[in-house]
Amino acid sequence: MDDHFPSEGRRRVVIENLQPRFEDGAFPIKRIVHDPVTVTVDIFTDGHDHIVSLLRYRADEKQPWTEKPLEPQGNDIWRADLNISKIGLWQFCAIAWVDHFVTWRYDLTKRAAAGQDLAIEFQIGANLIAPIAERAKAKHPEDAQFLADQLLRLRSDRPQHERTEIALGGHLEQLMIKHADRTLATQSKVQEILVDRPKARFSTWYELFPRSCGEPGKHGTFRDVIAKLPGIAEMGFDVLYFPPIHPIGDSFRKGKNNAPNAQPDDVGSPWAIGNHDGGHDGLHSQLGTLEDFQALRIAAEKHGIELALDLAYQCAPEHPYVKEHPEWFKLRPDGTIQYAENPPKKYQDIYPFDFETPAWQSLWRELKRVVDYWVAQGIKIFRVDNPHTKAFPFWEWMIPEVKKAAPDVLFLSEAFTRPRVRYRLAKLGFSQSYTYFTWRTNKAELTDYFGEIARPPVNQFFRPNLWPNTPDILHASLQHGGRPAFLIRLILAATLGANYGMYGPAFELCDGEPREPNSEEYLDSEKYQLKNWTWDHADSLRPLITTLNRVRREHAALQHDETLSFHPTSNDAVLAYSKHSHDGRDLILVVINLDPFHPHEATVEWNPALLGRHLPMDYEVRDLLSGANQIWHGHSATVVLSPEHPAQVFHVG
Repeated sequence: MDDHFPSEGRRRVVIENLQPRFEDGAFPIKRIVHDPVTVTVDIFTDGHDHIVSLLRYRADEKQPWTEKPLEPQGNDIWRADLNISKIGLWQFCAIAWVDHFVTWRYDLTKRAAAGQDLAIEFQIGANLIAPIAERAKAKHPEDAQFLADQLLRLRSDRPQHERTEIALGGHLEQLMIKHADRTLATQSKVQEILVDRPKARFSTWYELFPRSCGEPGKHGTFRDVIAKLPGIAEMGFDVLYFPPIHPIGDSFRKGKNNAPNAQPDDVGSPWAIGNHDGGHDGLHSQLGTLEDFQALRIAAEKHGIELALDLAYQCAPEHPYVKEHPEWFKLRPDGTIQYAENPPKKYQDIYPFDFETPAWQSLWRELKRVVDYWVAQGIKIFRVDNPHTKAFPFWEWMIPEVKKAAPDVLFLSEAFTRPRVRYRLAKLGFSQSYTYFTWRTNKAELTDYFGEIARPPVNQFFRPNLWPNTPDILHASLQHGGRPAFLIRLILAATLGANYGMYGPAFELCDGEPREPNSEEYLDSEKYQLKNWTWDHADSLRPLITTLNRVRREHAALQHDETLSFHPTSNDAVLAYSKHSHDGRDLILVVINLDPFHPHEATVEWNPALLGRHLPMDYEVRDLLSGANQIWHGHSATVVLSPEHPAQVFHVG
């Protein structure tokens, strides 16, 4: 007769709702090294027996588990705090079992208080200790000896009060738990925490084309970029990001303003990677040598700046891969390789990889090798071009494989695509992600969008990086709003997001001229030609950029996103929001006019007590942009903001 019994029907403890997690632990949550992590879990059993519950954790799946007690919080909820002390992929779980010794001790306490005869109880306790003492002999003989001594004392004819003291000894309980029989223990599903270095949470990016850093009319070099580093560092940027710096293809090279036919002196798009000089591990010869690149990287580090490289997995027709590995590309019926298309647009200068190729394993290995090569050259940050056009399983494999050897590597996902797709990429391991911020301009759009990405469950896996512009995106607000629009978008990006960046010279110098009406393409785009920027232009945003980045460095409230709160205003053209540090000591309130054409007045309603700050009825606020101090009264204040000075960034109290 088949009774369909469970594999082990004597396992009585139930473990549920282990937190933090999302999607039932299908993906790691994300944290920064030394973040406090509070683990909670529901653990219970039938009847009245007592449970021993432990948190198990480790910083590497190859390491042994470390254990610490889970403390009861009432209502079957248990808690422990986990100190994630190094970067890497951490694991944690809960384990619990019905412990008859702990139950016996608890009952013994009540029996002793009632003055009962405990002779039989001591024998029961000794019988519980005996098998545990035997189990401890092999690896912990000193523990075994202590346990053996205690059971002999319990079986002795010592006075009852002495044997009670022995039974209730703290060290005895510790050893009984340490060596307990866990045959019937219940263990939860193992959860993971992807722990990154602090720059994953807080960073300030400046995008620059090295080839535009030379003298007017001349192709810039890595050595020319070195001369720009002091100014970039002075503005407060700590990541300098380059578009691809590899050899550029010749076939179907794009001309100025994306013209389909290039002139002999056109430099082409750097995203058309590869020619006879090499591919993704090569350098464009006009930029310089690897020695020049290393000199730039070292110089940048001396200024507190890390270099970030563009990881664009695509090839120009001359790329060595095309000849050496045609199996990595999709063939057309006429035998030619399929170029990139977005019908009716054709991009004959770019061959995408075929992620459904039967040779996918060799393709994956080579693409990872490219990352490993640049990591070996000292690069630890990659901005990944269009990751949503590559197979999800590739990223799920590649990113953890890279981070096994180099856990401090960070990946920024440039996926301007559907929400579920970009969220999936973040879940698979991307450290930061581009957002829809570029297209969110009014009060409702901003509050709705940031209300989503700054709250659980999204903020458990998605770290936004806010860019008001990119070489591909000149938003209409910047085209029509003039310098005030650039001021507004800069202040929003720098204060709404702990990570933000800008396509540097174009934004710094308020370049808002589109290639044609209703286009987000720049006129005379730097993607296709050298640009001679007037770096010291009188209208440059450099002073405000410098101030904002200094404020970001000095105020912990602006160095994370999870405490973002929006506050009511009496005018929909004015947005108000705050952030505070986790210890509650630093509180920032931003009030900003979203209209680049008109001044606006608004009353802000807010209650600092709800943010953890209990202030007197009259308290001081300081505008960190102007340096002006004000005295506010109560929970409301009126501000007047002009297009030329669209925001006040208040430090409160």
